[in-house]
Amino acid sequence: MNSQKDSFWLETVVCSARKGVDARLERMLEARQEMRRRTEGCLRAWVSRSMDGQPMFLLQAIYEDQESWHRSAKRVAEELDSRDGGIETLLGGPPLVGIFSLDPRNLDLGKA
Repeated sequence: MNSQKDSFWLETVVCSARKGVDARLERMLEARQEMRRRTEGCLRAWVSRSMDGQPMFLLQAIYEDQESWHRSAKRVAEELDSRDGGIETLLGGPPLVGIFSLDPRNLDLGKA
């Protein structure tokens, strides 16, 4: 890790599935996070499902910088969304999306 780095980009998305398509949405979200993990500049990416069994998902990814985030989003759009039509039709409503600054001192990248 670059000790000169002021902050990483933390992308956070909370979304829910339409009734009856939560398993499909979860598979598609996992595929997108896996692609992000394999994109240069993405340090970590994961999907978590709601603990109470609701069809709600939390997606998070940590990027080195804005360019890494952009490269990852472009790759997902070009390689996955263009092939499977994207996730929008599976969503139960608009997702909550945010990009946050993450202090590298709060992140231990030694543990995977």
